[in-house]
Amino acid sequence: MTENDRFYIERCLDGHPDNFRHLVRRYQSVLIAGLTYKLKNRDRAEETVQETFIRAYFNLRKLKKPDSFLSWLISIANSVAGEYRRKDKILLRQDDVSSVSHTTSSAERPPDVDLERAISKLPEAYRKIILLKYYGGQSCKQVAESLEMPLGTVTKMLSRAHAMLRQSLERDQKKVSGGAI
Repeated sequence: MTENDRFYIERCLDGHPDNFRHLVRRYQSVLIAGLTYKLKNRDRAEETVQETFIRAYFNLRKLKKPDSFLSWLISIANSVAGEYRRKDKILLRQDDVSSVSHTTSSAERPPDVDLERAISKLPEAYRKIILLKYYGGQSCKQVAESLEMPLGTVTKMLSRAHAMLRQSLERDQKKVSGGAI
């Protein structure tokens, strides 16, 4: 967490709710990117992120470690996503719908869909680093501070995440082109 995050959290707690928008701007795209393929739907991810920020705002006083704001936010987002998935399953059972597949050909997909899908498949620790670095616009040093990790660990994990993403994208490309896996 940066000093700016701490400042805005304290301002919100001191009766200046409009300062929460700075936290929303900083982490909204990070959360949307992380949830888009977890939920298999960008609209649902955006809805989840909106609900996440509402819950975070109203529970800000319960945040015990302001230095862990991002982790706290991610745990709220995962909880909300789980609620939506359970709700969707119940609705599907009630409607007696077995399952609906929304697949599109790679030619119809927006350009970042394959990359975002690969990111969503990364182990959580690697996914957090990628999201903070590329979607959150943080430097490696800022990522290290946010996650309370040594800078060397972050750079090593970032390198491994890149390798995992390359492998995943190559595998997916082989599937699309009909090549052997």
